[in-house]
Amino acid sequence: MANDALHRVVIVGGGAGGLELAAKLGRKLGPRHVTLVDSRPIHIWKPSLHEAAAGTLDIYQEGLSYLMLANLCGFTFTLGALQAVDRARGIISINSVQDNSGDTVLPPRDLPYDTLVLALGSTSHFFNTPGAAQHAITLDTADNAEQFRLTMLRTMVRVDQAKVRDPSARLDVVIVGGGATGVELAVELHEAGSIVAAYGLPNFRADRDLAITLVEGAPRILAALPEKISRAAHRRLSELGIRVEVDCRVAEVTAHNIKAADGRVFTADLCMWAAGIQGPPLMACLDMPLNRVGQLVVNNRLESPDPRILALGDCCAVPRDEHSTVPARAQAAHQEARYLARKITARVRGAAEPQAPYEYRDHGSLVSLGQGAGVGSLMGKLAGRGLFVSGTLARLMYMSLHLMHHHAILGVKRTATLALARLLLRRTHPRVKLH
Repeated sequence: MANDALHRVVIVGGGAGGLELAAKLGRKLGPRHVTLVDSRPIHIWKPSLHEAAAGTLDIYQEGLSYLMLANLCGFTFTLGALQAVDRARGIISINSVQDNSGDTVLPPRDLPYDTLVLALGSTSHFFNTPGAAQHAITLDTADNAEQFRLTMLRTMVRVDQAKVRDPSARLDVVIVGGGATGVELAVELHEAGSIVAAYGLPNFRADRDLAITLVEGAPRILAALPEKISRAAHRRLSELGIRVEVDCRVAEVTAHNIKAADGRVFTADLCMWAAGIQGPPLMACLDMPLNRVGQLVVNNRLESPDPRILALGDCCAVPRDEHSTVPARAQAAHQEARYLARKITARVRGAAEPQAPYEYRDHGSLVSLGQGAGVGSLMGKLAGRGLFVSGTLARLMYMSLHLMHHHAILGVKRTATLALARLLLRRTHPRVKLH
């Protein structure tokens, strides 16, 4: 127990994996050993950002205060964005925090560490596509989702007013990327459009005036998932009137359209980019190996070349076998947090660290296809195949993933209370956020 009074664990990034790790370690080791650093004061479960973008989820009601979670789970929270890592001195630098008026609330700070865990997540990968960074919105953060939601609401109002003069006026939305995020957002926007129109847009009819196009460069959407899931999702999108364009590589994004490499052009009042991820730019400053998309290369024990720096989640590349890495999924971050909790607890207490490598277990994939539908496979590969589920069952199981995340942080009673409170709020609030 000699090291117990000295070892400082700093976790940077309060996403799904980073927050779960902080909660697990905080309960075991206490706030003087465990510090979580994040640039935002509230936690949002990133897989729900497509709902926030559509307005079917209010991020301000959904968000959980890090300070509250720190008090409940026994860790220390520090607000601020990571600026630099001084590996030689074992110190991270954190940026100052300003309020909306630009006044400094918290000054720049240095924070020492004995073990540093990087859980910084990822950012959107534009693949050097001209105009994408300037004209497309991403779903990297809750702020991005809110920006998209407000822009879409304003545009719907303008179209509603324009219909009086021009019956052909409509809202064209293009989503670049046919992965889970793109597919889920397309369906959520379709449902939200109909609901918003019913709340006071007399001239706007979503089935006629909202055109959603999903553009995917691969031969099929949900290319990383089994083909049966892809076909079911494609069928669902077509039933909803959502246009799906595959084998379509985007060559340029402008203020008003999307240009494909093969000459196809899609009108776009709004463009959402969901086509890929890359490691945060800060990873390049660590002077450690990165893969081709800027993720920190770690070994199968989630260790970087610097023994004091560990990593989990989308910001790092974890070997799965000789030819592939662990996929960037919430379930992987959850498993990695559980693995590192055991490893770091032993390190802090001066015990032998577990030497068994981290092994990713694929429990399947679920994709939300609206309020009453979903599609997916369970148990990963069972005898070479997954158990296919669809419809309401898949949707309910998809919703349970969010509750499982809350359970890992809040425990059974608080998660049940939170779920009940949100259910009751739905009876007194509009189905789509309108302000």
